[in-house]
Amino acid sequence: MTATSTDYFEYSHTVGFEETNLVGNVYYVNYLRWQGRCRELFLKEKAPTVLAEVQDDLKLFTLKVDCEFFAEITAFDELSIRMRLSELGQTQLEFTFDYVKVTGGAEILVARGRQRIACMRGPNTATVPSLIPGALAEALAPYSGRVRSLTGRAA
Repeated sequence: MTATSTDYFEYSHTVGFEETNLVGNVYYVNYLRWQGRCRELFLKEKAPTVLAEVQDDLKLFTLKVDCEFFAEITAFDELSIRMRLSELGQTQLEFTFDYVKVTGGAEILVARGRQRIACMRGPNTATVPSLIPGALAEALAPYSGRVRSLTGRAA
């Protein structure tokens, strides 16, 4: 279902009818769902120890998401959602997502998204910023070829 390249993590998806509206276009909220799914699969495949930390007290708060649309997609379109690490700081990171429609070997960029995440720890009533777990930073290393540091220095 997923594969890696030199600079992105890939989640392959076939659009279903339930993801479209009456006109047949994909609901915008599904693009955001696919970002989350891609991120979850990355953690499952590349950083499973981080999942154990999430079950303990690590929280990966999504601070911001966005998506810009370039072309419409419909039911049964084959998509490749490609996640790249774009920024890395001590307590926050940012991913970009390319939504690529794959048809007969041709690829068309249909949308591009972004997601900023903060690492926090502690009980829900008293969370505090936390350093990005070492296992997560290690898992992200292959995807950091074009990463900007959130501190202004090259990562």
